[in-house]
Formats: sequence, structure tokens, C-alpha cells
Amino acid sequence: MKKLYIIREAYPHNPRELADSLGTMAYKHRNYSLGEEQISDPIEWLEEKLNLQPKGEYTNERLEELEERFFSEYIALPLYLYDHSGITMATTPFGCRWDSGKVGYIYLSKEKARKEYGYKLITKARREKLLSYLQAEVKEFDQYLRGEVFRFKVEDEEGEKIDSCGGFFGQDWENNGMKDHIDKELWPQLEDIEVGYTEF
Repeated sequence: MKKLYIIREAYPHNPRELADSLGTMAYKHRNYSLGEEQISDPIEWLEEKLNLQPKGEYTNERLEELEERFFSEYIALPLYLYDHSGITMATTPFGCRWDSGKVGYIYLSKEKARKEYGYKLITKARREKLLSYLQAEVKEFDQYLRGEVFRFKVEDEEGEKIDSCGGFFGQDWENNGMKDHIDKELWPQLEDIEVGYTEF
């Protein structure tokens, strides 16, 4: 009987280090590396991105004003982090106000979007599609943060490895791309393959 093992990666590759990321993650956190750009002060960072002269005003109202303009001029989403016995990231707030909060943004300039996809105009439908791409990048990074990155190996009846590959995000091995990488010649024997989660 052949066995398929789904193995948690011990040292997964950070997806934010890949050159093909569409968005840029900017963050403010003293304990974790959460993207490509570090934010010292959110208001000053937003003023710089929007090419505005600093007003020297550091209020919640000023922050909200700048964020509204930022989300209009860029294709962007906020980033929230929940930190309690591990960390997890999302683009919507978490329920716990004590262990979670906004830590930054994932953003894409309209200029980069036009260059990347050949767009002349960023229509509402195109913006929504681009936001879904950014959302997918955040989901993938969250899986990395939570240790949800896996590899597989297939062993024959003698325990010899006959197929393997790694770098798959999420536990759903049939839909995270892993299934497509397994040697197609093994599929006739799929019912004889045992799936077992184990540590690398």
C-alpha cells in the first residue's frame, strides 16, 4: 500500500520575499516583521504616500482623513493582527480589542496596476478584482504566520520515497495545488494511498 504524507514545513519560505508579489505590505510593529515597508508614524507615512506637506497634526481625525484619501488614490486594504498564543492577520478587524489592532496596509499603486495588466482605466470592476488579489496575498501570508505551509511525500510499499514537493499553503491538500503536483501515475492507486498529517 502506498502512503501519502502531508508534512508541515519546519522552515517555510516567507511569501513576502517573493519577487512576484503584487501588493506591498507596510506595517508598524516592534516585535514582528510583517511585510516590506516599516511605518514609523502612520500619519507621516500616509502624508508621504499622498505627496502632502506634513501638517504636524497627530489626531485620529487626521488619520481617518488621510486613510480615506489613501484608499481612494491607491488600491489598498488595511491590515489587522491578532496576537495571542501565536499571530494571525486579516484585512478586517478581530473581535478582541485587547490582543488585536490595525498594524498597517497592503497597497498597490494605480500606476503599477496599469503597467502590470495593461489597463488604461481602473474601473470599479477592475479595482474589485485587484483588491481580491491583495486579499489572497494577505490570506497566504496569514497561513505562513500560522504555520499552515505543507509539503508532501509519497512512499512505496517498502517505505521508499517516490514523489515529493513542498511550499503549499493551507491544509486543504486537494485544493491548495498539492494534488496537481502529485505524480499522475499514482492516481489510479489513489484509494490505496493513506493521508496522514505529521511534523517534518
